[in-house]
Amino acid sequence: MQLLVLLLFGILKIKMNKIKKLIIVLFSITFASQLLAKDVPISFADLAERLMPSVVNISTTTTVVTNSNPFPGFQFPPGSPFEDMFKEFGTPQARKSAALGSGFIIKESGIVITNNHVIQDSEDILVRVDGDKEYKATIIGADPLSDIAVLQIDSKEKFIPVKFGDSDKARIGDWVIAIGNPFGLGGTVTSGIISARNRSIGLSRYEDYIQTDASINSGNSGGPLFDMNGDVIGINTAILGKGGSIGIGFSIPSNSAKKVVDQLIEFGETKRGWLGVRIQVVTQEIADVEELGEPRGALVASVAEKSPSDKAGIKDGDIILEFNNTKINEMKELPIIVAQTEVGKTVDVKIWRNKKEIIKEIKLGRLETSEDFKVEKKENNNEIPEISEIRSLKIIARPLNDNDINERKLPNQTTGLVITNIGKNSPVDYLNVGDIIVEAQKKKIKSIKDLEEIVDTALKSNQKTILIVIYNNQNQKRYIGVKLD
Repeated sequence: MQLLVLLLFGILKIKMNKIKKLIIVLFSITFASQLLAKDVPISFADLAERLMPSVVNISTTTTVVTNSNPFPGFQFPPGSPFEDMFKEFGTPQARKSAALGSGFIIKESGIVITNNHVIQDSEDILVRVDGDKEYKATIIGADPLSDIAVLQIDSKEKFIPVKFGDSDKARIGDWVIAIGNPFGLGGTVTSGIISARNRSIGLSRYEDYIQTDASINSGNSGGPLFDMNGDVIGINTAILGKGGSIGIGFSIPSNSAKKVVDQLIEFGETKRGWLGVRIQVVTQEIADVEELGEPRGALVASVAEKSPSDKAGIKDGDIILEFNNTKINEMKELPIIVAQTEVGKTVDVKIWRNKKEIIKEIKLGRLETSEDFKVEKKENNNEIPEISEIRSLKIIARPLNDNDINERKLPNQTTGLVITNIGKNSPVDYLNVGDIIVEAQKKKIKSIKDLEEIVDTALKSNQKTILIVIYNNQNQKRYIGVKLD
């Protein structure tokens, strides 16, 4: 009997343990579900209601002059019966063109932020607040490079502002909402998540876009991208897709925008830091030749004469690894960091030169007052030059002459070879006819023989890659790692 009792008690104890474990499991599942539920908004209604009065619709008008003559450039002989008729056709016709966009208020006094392309070349700007209140607005300042503009509503009323948030804290997967004026509908709220960070899409010099799948369409430009606290973490600027949203929109990060906005409010213009260098990507081939290990930093392709970099001793071929104690992992990071640095500030720049690190002190200039060193493309000389084949590279080239230097406005002492033909399967088949090879393995090229000897020496020593320097057809200096067969 005792044995039977003990047996039953043991079975009961086992079952109770199983029940306890089951309760713990169920509690864990319930608790986890509650945590997940907290991360997923039940509704955006309260947030949208609070933010809507701070988001504005913007409409602009511009005068566009067109020529109605169906035969531009054609004229009838003087005295012709058709002369007067076609004069009327040829009279320029002026018409008003309208554009729509969005914006948001950041000051009670009615300061509005939008995109530059929304208000560019506009003659009249109307801002509609809270659905039906319409005001005229004037431009405080605009910056085409970042595509940001600051407006002032012409009214003494007090408005409801929103504030900029910290876009650096925004994470991929975070919830966001966009409010704007798509297709002129006004007061439209869409939601989504942050899909990606640090996007470049080729719209401007300073690109570090936030990508979102919140629906953004034509008319949303200049509108805010809000986080769940109701702070602006981005300015909606562009979409990928024709005619409408496909769930890929791009916003200027608030941390980048705020610095531009502050300068436009204070000065009416931007004051960006300027190094005075033209840079390019450090490829794996270049990293190998320079014994840098992995591709990183920004390669200096050319240095502007009398620029801050020139005065500090920065040279062509240097690789900028750090700027003001900030590491440069990718080339595109450097222009953004430099532009956001105070004009006149002296900073330390770490460079890689001759396979070792060097620190240079540079006092920054101002980009907006610097010389633009773009060189117009010139037509080639019609003279038939002497050409030679460089078999190891499978190209045909000729020596650079004085006419080339004058027409392309190259430095007077420039020497090199002009590529006239690129053969099939050439190791430099990504170059173009007209490109000029000026250096190889950091030695100046003066003749066909110079280049042939450098390539032959590399091949004999089993070196797989050489570094060459070219001027492309736009007269931009480029460093290129060439893989040899």
